[in-house]
Amino acid sequence: MFFFNCLQPVLDRYIQISYVVNLFVMTANHFAKAALCAGIFIVVFFISWEVYLRKNGVGVAYDDDKPLWAHKRAMVYEPKAEATVLIGSSRNKYDIDIATWSALTNDHPIQLAIAGNSPLPVLDNLANDKNFKGKLMIDVTEGLFFTTSPHSLNDPKERVNYYKEQTPAQRFGFYVNAALESKLVMLNKDFYSLNVLFNQLPLKKRKGVFALPCECPRDFIEVNFERQNIMSQKFLVDTTLQNQVKGLWGFYEKINTEPPADVHKADSIIATVKLAVDKIRSRGGEVIFVRTPSSGPYWEGEQHAFPRVKYWDKLLAATTSPGIHFTDYDEINHFVCPEFSHLSQQDAIIFTTALVKILREKHGWVFKKNV
Repeated sequence: MFFFNCLQPVLDRYIQISYVVNLFVMTANHFAKAALCAGIFIVVFFISWEVYLRKNGVGVAYDDDKPLWAHKRAMVYEPKAEATVLIGSSRNKYDIDIATWSALTNDHPIQLAIAGNSPLPVLDNLANDKNFKGKLMIDVTEGLFFTTSPHSLNDPKERVNYYKEQTPAQRFGFYVNAALESKLVMLNKDFYSLNVLFNQLPLKKRKGVFALPCECPRDFIEVNFERQNIMSQKFLVDTTLQNQVKGLWGFYEKINTEPPADVHKADSIIATVKLAVDKIRSRGGEVIFVRTPSSGPYWEGEQHAFPRVKYWDKLLAATTSPGIHFTDYDEINHFVCPEFSHLSQQDAIIFTTALVKILREKHGWVFKKNV
């Protein structure tokens, strides 16, 4: 009896521990089942979302963000005879067909243009980089080139700073993300993030709340890994989508509180550009300016706001630079832009083919492939 009395506390403790262990196991099993169910639900949801997008004609595209821009910026040190750096705004991104350029020249076009922004911060960055000695083609979209608006300058500055300060972890993250983006269309945050999807909800206009008349259609902006913008075939046949973008151009023009740069401002900008161009040339680099096509009311408005003699001609004269203006060549002066401002990919192929020929025959640019 004494033995059992001594053993009783041990047995009681064992029973308590067994109870706790059993309770923990049961709880763990419960949570494991819940986690498994949640995991299956998430996987099924994302697979369904991916399938839905692909069935609706959505293809692989990339986020045209700072990491992708920095990835391209790191390539500018390739030999001058093997690469051309492209800066400017969205017209460079639509109008230069990267695959066509590469096939015709065996030259690597490095796309550093930034949609809706001035190229001047990028030009300044390249000019002050003593290791850059290559070919540089600068797109001149007057409304963005001849501006001092902080909005048009901030994004390029942020991208330049990101390139300078990028950490090894950020570089590694870029390669992981790019690999996933090449397989999954739903990862494009420019169109499928929650904020973007919420913005597409049809909400009534509210007093005092700024809102665009409509969102820019996804079919107007598909960005590939070379940072080339491409309009989808759906956009090219859908006049409703085209009119949406035309409406956005008109809306931006109405709310733009900064008038076109006057002669004094333009002279100051040109002086800054000349300084940058001189630095690049002093190291053996080559610089050329290109005025890509626009059409319709947009082109008419640009001619009125930025007379060629006061802006384009003065820019070339002050910088003693060669230039290619689309109106000067029969091969490239006939394009009709679907939304007045950018070329379709089909026209971009024709434009790029003609541009390469002009660069080679009229301006003596040397490419690896001389055909």
